[in-house]
Amino acid sequence: MKLPAVTALTPPSVRVSEIFFSLQGESSRVGLPTVFIRLTGCPLRCAWCDTEYAFTGGETRTIAEVVAEAGRQGTRTVCVTGGEPLAQKNCLPLLAALCDAGFDVSLETSGALDIGGVDARVSRIMDLKAPGSGEADKNRWDNLPLLTAHDEVKIVVADRADYEWARGIIAEHRLADRCPVLLSPVQGKLAPGELADWILADRLPVRFQLQLHKVLWGNMRGK
Repeated sequence: MKLPAVTALTPPSVRVSEIFFSLQGESSRVGLPTVFIRLTGCPLRCAWCDTEYAFTGGETRTIAEVVAEAGRQGTRTVCVTGGEPLAQKNCLPLLAALCDAGFDVSLETSGALDIGGVDARVSRIMDLKAPGSGEADKNRWDNLPLLTAHDEVKIVVADRADYEWARGIIAEHRLADRCPVLLSPVQGKLAPGELADWILADRLPVRFQLQLHKVLWGNMRGK
């Protein structure tokens, strides 16, 4: 796989918390092996992500190193996530480099990042925060009209109240008419089968997420 040139006009490095390989991951692209690159500074902490650490610290790695790590996994699909909002603004050159190297690239984002400035080749995953996360006030609603069929919306839910909130948001903004919508249960808080029953009972036009992944580099639990 060809690696992109890193020029003087391109910031040569990014702060990365971890890189991991997922069979399903945090996207509706279920079944596609995906490499995830998690930037330092993910705003979701502890139980909400079902992890026992915060995405702080990390390590400065060159864009070429990150692209090469992704290329070694034999997949064409890469998702960049975490690190909002400043780190994600600084990672725009990384997204372009991954696209130039031939990857199918997506960016999972919410909060303060204006997705209109993201490379047009990148699929944007809007991660809406449900009330149970304590982060719902960071949702950027003016990004929603910018979404196309090339993008998607992901909502992680922890209980029935979160699900009802998600169902209302999907209807209010006609999200399912604009792009794929994914609902994901918080492990240890909401049984996947229970969420699936609610979705089926309401005939909600969304996709459903389960996760199975392996850490390639970083400080994730179990490494």
